[in-house]
Amino acid sequence: MAEPSKVIHIRNVGHEIAESDLLQLLQPFGLVSKIVMLRAKNQALLQMEDIHASVSALQYYSSVQPSVRGRNIYMQFSSHQELTTDQSSHGRNSDQESEPNRILLVTIHHMIYPITVEVLHQVFKAYGFVEKIVTFQKSAGFQALIQYNSRQEAVEAFGSLHGRNIYDGCCQLDIQYSNLSELQVHYNNDRSRDFTNPSLPTEQRPRTSQQGYPDPAGLYAFQQPGASYAQMGRVAMIAAAFGGTLPHGVTGTNERCTLIVSNLNTDKVDEDRLFNLFSLYGNIVRIKILRNKPDHALVEMADGLQAELAVHYLKQGAILFGKKLEVNYSKYPNITPAPDAHDYLNSSLNRFNSNVVKNYRHCCAPTKMIHISALPQEISEETILNHVSEHGSVVNTKLFEVNGKRQALVMFETEEEATEALVCKHASSLEGNTIRISFSQMQSI
Repeated sequence: MAEPSKVIHIRNVGHEIAESDLLQLLQPFGLVSKIVMLRAKNQALLQMEDIHASVSALQYYSSVQPSVRGRNIYMQFSSHQELTTDQSSHGRNSDQESEPNRILLVTIHHMIYPITVEVLHQVFKAYGFVEKIVTFQKSAGFQALIQYNSRQEAVEAFGSLHGRNIYDGCCQLDIQYSNLSELQVHYNNDRSRDFTNPSLPTEQRPRTSQQGYPDPAGLYAFQQPGASYAQMGRVAMIAAAFGGTLPHGVTGTNERCTLIVSNLNTDKVDEDRLFNLFSLYGNIVRIKILRNKPDHALVEMADGLQAELAVHYLKQGAILFGKKLEVNYSKYPNITPAPDAHDYLNSSLNRFNSNVVKNYRHCCAPTKMIHISALPQEISEETILNHVSEHGSVVNTKLFEVNGKRQALVMFETEEEATEALVCKHASSLEGNTIRISFSQMQSI
C-alpha cells in the first residue's frame, strides 16, 4: 500500500457515478475538502480534511467492498499528498462546467441540519445583492438556485464558497453555474424568496420538513464567509464530528463535569499523566489526587459532554500501569482551586483549544497504536523508537510526512503498553520539539 495520504485515489468510476455518490461514501469519515473527477480515465481523486479521515476510510473499505450504482469501485492512497487548486478545480472538468452565470445551482452534501432560505441568504449575501432564492429536493439531494444581480457577484461567490461548509463539519456547498436566465418566484416563504418583491404571498403550508430539528438560529452560531468556523451547540457539533449521531451509549444530556478516577497505581500516576489521558476527550480544568485516598483522583473537565465521552471510552476497560481504571461521575460539581489541585484551565496543552471537531472525531478507547505529531523534521524512526520503547514491545513503526510535517505511527503489542507510552510521553520534548500523542484507530501499519 502507498504511503498514507489525505488524497484517496478511486478507480473504476463509471460515467454514471456522480461526485455526490463518492461524497456519500467518504463523508462519514470526515470532511472532503477537494475532489477531481478524471472522467477520461474512469478515476477520481478526493482529498480529505486530514490524514486520519483518509486512513479511517481506507481501513473500513479494506473489509467492505464499496459499490456505487451497482459498480464496484476501488480505493487506495494517492501518490499526491495534496491536491492543488489547479488539479482540483473543485471537482469540475472544463468540458462539464457551464459558462459563468448570475444564477448558481447549489447542492448541499452531508446535510445534518435543515437549510432554509434565510440560512442561504446569510451565506451568499456577503458577495453581492441576492435577488432570488428557490430551494427544492432532487435525487442529488437538497438543492437551491440563487440569483445575483450581476454575473460578477455570482463568480465571486462561486470562487469563495464552493466546497466550504455552512456548519462546522457538515452541510457542504457544491456549486455550479445554472443555465437559467431568470428565476420565477411565486411565494416568499422558507422555500423560496424574491428579495426584489417583498409583497408576494407566503402560501402557508405545514412545515413538516422542519419537524424534529432544533432551531438553527438558537442552537448554532452561523459561520459568516471569511470568518473562522463558528461553534455549533455542543451536542450538535459533537454529533457532526461523529458523522451525524453521538457514539452509542452517549446521551449528550450529562451536565456533571467532574469525574472520580480510582484504582490508580500510586507509585506511577501523577496529575500530568492523568491530564495526558483525559485530555483526549476534552479540555481539563483541574485535577486533584486525594490525599486520604491516594489511589483516587478528581478530574474536572470543561463540560458535561466531554466528561461523558471520557467515561464512555475509559470505562470499557482502560488499564494504566497494571491497574484497571475505574471512572465514574463525582458527587462534587467541581474542584475547588487549592495548592494541591493542579490547574490546567489555561494550559496550551489542552487539545480542544483548536481543531475541535477533528479532536472529537478521533475520540476512541485506548488502542494498541499511537499517533505522534509535531515531530522534528529530521527525526528518524530509530530516535522515535528509543523514545517510546521503554513502555512496551513495539510491533511496528512508520514515519511519514503530511503537508511537510513529520508524523509517526507506533504499534505496541497491547493497549496497556500504548496507553503507558501516551500518558508518559505526550507533551514530552524530543530533539527540542514538544510532541503530541493520541491513539490511532488503525488496526495495522
